[in-house]
Amino acid sequence: MECRKGCGACCIAPLIVQPIPGMPQGKPAGVPCVNLDQVTMSCRIWEQADYPRFCREFQAEREFCGDSREQALRILAELEANTRP
Repeated sequence: MECRKGCGACCIAPLIVQPIPGMPQGKPAGVPCVNLDQVTMSCRIWEQADYPRFCREFQAEREFCGDSREQALRILAELEANTRP
């Protein structure tokens, strides 16, 4: 599955503990990444050298992304909540 254009759910829902350009302490769950373009809902640093490993390793799959942006946000938020320590 390819990433859905205009989605950005993976840039909002998960907690990212490693530093991200513009977010040196990482990103809290449910908070949009500062590198997420709010108009296109795409990553401004996609495939650049400082693109975080967490993001590089995320693979779009129907299990995580559902059939719409709304489903993706809900699924990823539920996964985040269920795996929170």
